Amino acid sequence: MKTNLLKSIALFGIASLSLVSCQNDDKDSKNDVNTSIDFTSQSKVPAFVYAMSGFENLKISTLIASSDVLPQSPSFVYGAQPDGAGLMKDPNGDGYIMITNHEILQSVSRVYLDKTFKPVKGDYIVDGVGGLTRLCSATLATPEIHGFGPMFLTAGESGQESMVHGINPLGLSSDKARTDRVLPALGKASMENAVPLPKEAYPGKTVILIGEDQSYATSHVSAGQLIMYVSTVGDLSNGKLYALKRTDGNQVETTITLNNSYPVEFVEIPNAKNLTGAVINTTVNDLKAIRFSRVEDVDYRKGSANNNREIYFTATGQATNNAPVDGYTMWGRVYKLKLDASNPLKGTLELAVEGDSTPGTGIINPDNLCVTENYVYIQEDGDSYYADAKHDSYIWQYSIASKQNKPWLNMNHKRTDTAWNTLYNQTGEMRFGSWEFGAMEDISDIIGVPDTFTVNIHPHTWQSDAFKNADGSGTQTNKEGGQTVIIRNVQR
Repeated sequence: MKTNLLKSIALFGIASLSLVSCQNDDKDSKNDVNTSIDFTSQSKVPAFVYAMSGFENLKISTLIASSDVLPQSPSFVYGAQPDGAGLMKDPNGDGYIMITNHEILQSVSRVYLDKTFKPVKGDYIVDGVGGLTRLCSATLATPEIHGFGPMFLTAGESGQESMVHGINPLGLSSDKARTDRVLPALGKASMENAVPLPKEAYPGKTVILIGEDQSYATSHVSAGQLIMYVSTVGDLSNGKLYALKRTDGNQVETTITLNNSYPVEFVEIPNAKNLTGAVINTTVNDLKAIRFSRVEDVDYRKGSANNNREIYFTATGQATNNAPVDGYTMWGRVYKLKLDASNPLKGTLELAVEGDSTPGTGIINPDNLCVTENYVYIQEDGDSYYADAKHDSYIWQYSIASKQNKPWLNMNHKRTDTAWNTLYNQTGEMRFGSWEFGAMEDISDIIGVPDTFTVNIHPHTWQSDAFKNADGSGTQTNKEGGQTVIIRNVQR
């Protein structure tokens, strides 16, 4: 990350803003470690994850869980299914602000942390009314990195008419039910994330990659797409929308195979701002866009501008009665897209990780991604419950240089522990994949401690009436708990 954060941020009247996560530019500050941070678990709930063999040096602590009571807002409940997230320094103090989607609640929480990184207060800046649809992955855009913001771009995923929201992370909690913060120019689709590239990638332009989670089962016309929005810097109202296609017009996902490279281009969806999602779905098919099996997340490689033009995205996969759907990945895939240095509408596409070649033992339904300078961290959502699944939801570490993919983190179900099940498995669900991962974020440069990440967890079987109506909207009956953990010594 750039060290002169205040320079561009001051133009917005906001001091000391940092960028989230996997969206930092990865310029290390390892010689300036912030000794104020206290990594002692602040929660009474143990971490629901553990390191896999070969990664025992990871240090894991719980940052926050749904049963925690925050001292300055004792009625606040950290809601179910924490997914997309962002972290920034608090411009009004010496602490931090964490913004988090709660997928099933259609809500966005805001947690304030003190200078030691202890959660002290929380509220909601989007509730189930204002969210309109399920809110999945997200990206916190900032002037310093992206040339605009601060804005929490959170994607709606509840069918083809869903939209991306642009949320002010410092906005009033009293505005949480507002429904006018959607961004029609970014299109309508069952979206998972909207990821702006750093401003250095294409100077003078804002380029946003959008993953579209449509599945074959919900539309015979179009499967999931990779969408691109292009405008002048920070203009989220008047840009153009494009869909990814192979230059040879082949739309079939499974014709893309390992160890091959395919020329691709983004083709314009005319007048997208004024189209329904149904029309966009038909249009992208007519344009011969590639039909992916559920594009659930997108991220770019950190480091130089050339790295930033290297994009990774998932196709989560789908099946019918535990059998593949013709033309689509079943177990899931991760793709690598290398954009042209001078034209974001051209590039080459490769298959980086293939789940179908290792059914049940390799990747299972990859969902979220976190890309650093040297690795792609692939978070699984294995709750498709395929009969041949042999492991719980993992986070995998994929080496960009060696192309090796290793299990890195696992869910800590402790299925044979009666006391544990009583506390954290109220539903009695024992199948592999019953818990899933949300966002994984690189917070190293924000808090000043190298190689430090947060990971969001959906422990779906942990349920309590005390977790109901966390956002106060009364629109959902879900009573799941959620958790965010801190992981240190992460290779970047």
